[in-house]
Amino acid sequence: MKTLPAPPQPDGAPGLAEARIVLDGVEVVLDVAGALWMPQSRTLVVADLHLEKGSSLARRRVFLPPYDTGATLAALALLIQRRDPAQVICLGDSFHDNGGAARLGEAERSRIAALQRGRAWYWVAGNHDSDLPSGIDGGIGGEIVAEMALEGLLFRHEPAVGPQRGEVAGHLHPSAKVRGRGRSVRRRAFATDGDRLVMPAFGVLAGGLNVLDRAFFSLFRPPRARAFMLGDGRLFPVAFASLSPD
Repeated sequence: MKTLPAPPQPDGAPGLAEARIVLDGVEVVLDVAGALWMPQSRTLVVADLHLEKGSSLARRRVFLPPYDTGATLAALALLIQRRDPAQVICLGDSFHDNGGAARLGEAERSRIAALQRGRAWYWVAGNHDSDLPSGIDGGIGGEIVAEMALEGLLFRHEPAVGPQRGEVAGHLHPSAKVRGRGRSVRRRAFATDGDRLVMPAFGVLAGGLNVLDRAFFSLFRPPRARAFMLGDGRLFPVAFASLSPD
């Protein structure tokens, strides 16, 4: 896999191996893999896996190498091995469409079952996968929920409109762009103002939306809004005011 250069930093600050932030009074850890880690409850949170996106596009005659599900699950397996969570929360759009789970190959289905073994697993329903299969016949294991609360935080797929304290959401696939030293770099990013957090997409084929897009306008208090850009094994915190539009 090609290694991209680190984002240029306006202040020349080095990146962070991980970022510990306080989210509405709760200390959480932003993981460089694009996940949220809650050490007190040993909870790992990922958003927007978009499994089987390649096969979904193929049905519309848009053909990509059919390896996205395997690559996303491999990255998730490495993260789970490193953090050893007691529970995992997948924040919606875990599958690219409602038929995605049925299109899983046996190898991928077995891998998901192995990742779930010995820990609680929650699938939050998203707008792409609002009707996830449960039960033995075609089920994907774990528990399917609309949203859930933990440690005083609320986990859901789509962020609520307007100010919201203690919310952790996905859906928008935040990314951030910086310019400096004659070049620009755009990366997936966490977006937060200390009240709420919007998670980057974890899926390898998931795109990104610039945090300066109007979709983010009502979500954060501008003076405190920061993006934590995912770099080469590091996180780079940048104030929204220092970011570049597309």
